[in-house]
Amino acid sequence: MTRKGRALTLSVSDQEKQQLESLALTFDQTWGSQPNISKLVKAIALGELRLAINHGWAQERIDALNRARNICIDLGYLSEAVELATLLLERSEINHPLRQEIEAFLAKPSTSWRTDLEQGIRRQRPFCLTYQDAAGRLWNFTIRHAKIVTYEERQYLNCWCDETEGSRDIPALLHNWSLRLDRIPEEAVISPAAGHWQPDLSAIEVEFWLLNALAFSYRSKTKADLVNEWLPDHKARRIVRQICHTFWFFREVRRYGANCIVIGPEEVRNRFAKDAIAMAQHYMTPTPDIKP
Repeated sequence: MTRKGRALTLSVSDQEKQQLESLALTFDQTWGSQPNISKLVKAIALGELRLAINHGWAQERIDALNRARNICIDLGYLSEAVELATLLLERSEINHPLRQEIEAFLAKPSTSWRTDLEQGIRRQRPFCLTYQDAAGRLWNFTIRHAKIVTYEERQYLNCWCDETEGSRDIPALLHNWSLRLDRIPEEAVISPAAGHWQPDLSAIEVEFWLLNALAFSYRSKTKADLVNEWLPDHKARRIVRQICHTFWFFREVRRYGANCIVIGPEEVRNRFAKDAIAMAQHYMTPTPDIKP
């Protein structure tokens, strides 16, 4: 009794046949040294080779997934971050620096200090921490109050520290620091510190006015807004807010431009005005002649 064979006929052009043969060679589907399209098709049917959607992801999608990966890392969702990293590595669209960054993360996805940091905050016990700033300098902090917050899609440790050297804030907020979690070295050690836990960060009240359309569209986005009232005589909205860092306060109100006036305290107003004047001076001189 003869065995009835099975045949599959492909209707392809010569160019398409060459492409299939090239794929067969790439995935080692050969007969001797020659590419074998039948073996290639069989390997796909058996699941030995898997088809993937063409590699045409937009850069916006790559960036969004990588931002999600970083947020998962910051929030401590390491298994989710690993899944996103693995997905990104399968894509040919990611550039070499990002591929190196992701490969380094997958080689060592966990950081032992994160658990110790969260325990220190939860137990409200002072601890010591090593931090690396943007210039690569190492700092040692004794932290007596801390909370993890999000600014501009990044996780930060807002903390009250004994150390004030290098702080650029006003005297009343000199002990407050805002440390990026991704700049804490992987080998960092969280060690207990003597002394007491502070009940909260240092804080001051600032007043600013909002003008024109912004005065009507503004809605309080934070419980830190202590006063939100309309001033009919000035046609302005008066906001009194409690802040812990002038850096983040200035970063927010600066985007309001001329529709925002920082009223006080005087030290905060003068610092903001000095920065605004320095910015304006860049536009008071002729545009630099920059040659390509």
